[in-house]
Amino acid sequence: MSIRVTVIGAAGYAGGELLRLLLQHPEVGDVVATSRSQAGVPVGEVHPALAPLTDVRFSGASPAEASRGADVVFLALEHGESSKVAEEVFAAAPALVIDLAADFRVSDLELYARYYGQHTSPQLVPKFTYALADILGTALYGKTALAAPGCFATAAQLALYPLAKSGLTGIPALFAVTGSSGSGVHPKPTTHHPARAHNLFAYSVLNHRHEAEILHNWRAWRGDTAARARLMTHSGPFVRGIHLTLHVDLGTGVDGRSQSSDVAALFKAAYRDRPFVRLVDQAPELTHVVGTNYAIIQAVQSADGREAQVMVVIDNLVKGAGGQALQAMNLSLGLPESAGLRFAGMFPC
Repeated sequence: MSIRVTVIGAAGYAGGELLRLLLQHPEVGDVVATSRSQAGVPVGEVHPALAPLTDVRFSGASPAEASRGADVVFLALEHGESSKVAEEVFAAAPALVIDLAADFRVSDLELYARYYGQHTSPQLVPKFTYALADILGTALYGKTALAAPGCFATAAQLALYPLAKSGLTGIPALFAVTGSSGSGVHPKPTTHHPARAHNLFAYSVLNHRHEAEILHNWRAWRGDTAARARLMTHSGPFVRGIHLTLHVDLGTGVDGRSQSSDVAALFKAAYRDRPFVRLVDQAPELTHVVGTNYAIIQAVQSADGREAQVMVVIDNLVKGAGGQALQAMNLSLGLPESAGLRFAGMFPC
């Protein structure tokens, strides 16, 4: 198999990471990378790490032109832009469309509107399947339009999913810290090095957009349309990665002890045989996943069984963006799930 792939909006960090993975994927042949701002410029000039892999230049073709003849089209655009071009991409009839933005992640349009405003292309939302690859696995086979999860949302949902059917009574609190690459390629005051280095600060307090997709799935898993979870996001003084800690109170009986299942056992059952989720016995460190598609998780329970704490580390640009999107592509097309993704990170980094 030689898959023809187009990446629309490939000049950003997520697009560059996706190109890095695609150019080394054993089943991918031609790769077209488009960018309005970098049209005609060698990919290796915008993404210097890719210079040894390709001499390709960015195309300035329209999304429709670039999608014509492609087997798979990735939309690596800023939020709101995918909705503007999705119709013409579908009209070009690729076998699979994968959106890395937030446009099609939430099928509950009221919930979407609360965090993002009114959807500009609501008629397209039902076409997409939310592609949380490490949970859905082979259920993604044959899907033709996928919405890749957000980076915070990926870490949060991997922490939440095994707890959904447990007897927890508290509202999960999810404290997460991300690196500066999560803010995108365009400089901002909060990503400027003097503001970011040696610093830590909260942002999007009580209103981070990734809560929309977290709540959407958490409520479905719990079977409770009023179920709640709270994401608390922070910016850290590093470039790549997300470190997330979940804490929640578990249900207790009349004797004051937990009536929940063993938390560690829940996680082992949920992620048995999942190739990119590693369960560990000691608190995971961010540097152990940088550059990889792995999620490393530790799940622990208090001595009296009444509290659970879960630590998750991922690379926001791989597992939280390009890597998970490629994993979803593999699953959709019936390829080995780990094709092009089975590599270790760098330590120290």
